[in-house]
Amino acid sequence: MRIHIATDHAGLEFSTDLQAHLRSAGHEVVDHGPTVVDPLDDYPSFCINAARAVVADQRSGIEALGVVFGGSGNGEQMAANKVLGARAALVWNVSTALLARQHNDANLISIGARQHTVDEAKLFIDTFIAEPFSGEERHVRRIAQLAEYEATGLIVGHEID
Repeated sequence: MRIHIATDHAGLEFSTDLQAHLRSAGHEVVDHGPTVVDPLDDYPSFCINAARAVVADQRSGIEALGVVFGGSGNGEQMAANKVLGARAALVWNVSTALLARQHNDANLISIGARQHTVDEAKLFIDTFIAEPFSGEERHVRRIAQLAEYEATGLIVGHEID
């Protein structure tokens, strides 16, 4: 599987370790930056580029997912979710990694590098990658509603104030 990774300065050390871990598991890893520690770096472009690449790969039929990192993971998740078709979930334990895939068909996860050890992050990522989307009708319907809202600003049959 192709895994797109992006971070900010707080997650750069995590990113390096996790890329090696993912490559050793047989995944193709694409690093969207940064490449050097800069406490003043701006993470949005890195995370948006990773999310755009995941969405483009999936639309082309390439099996791909993404992982973004930051101090808390919050801003990185927000940046990734600005990309049409991206469904980035903030993951902080194994359960949230499982549910991100099972219920939300998330195609990216965000992890707070200052909140977890590298081993915890590896576990979350491995769990996320291994877990398939359930395909349950209720989840398919809800994901379709999110996509509809992204595209039109409406959800047919549901009132949006």
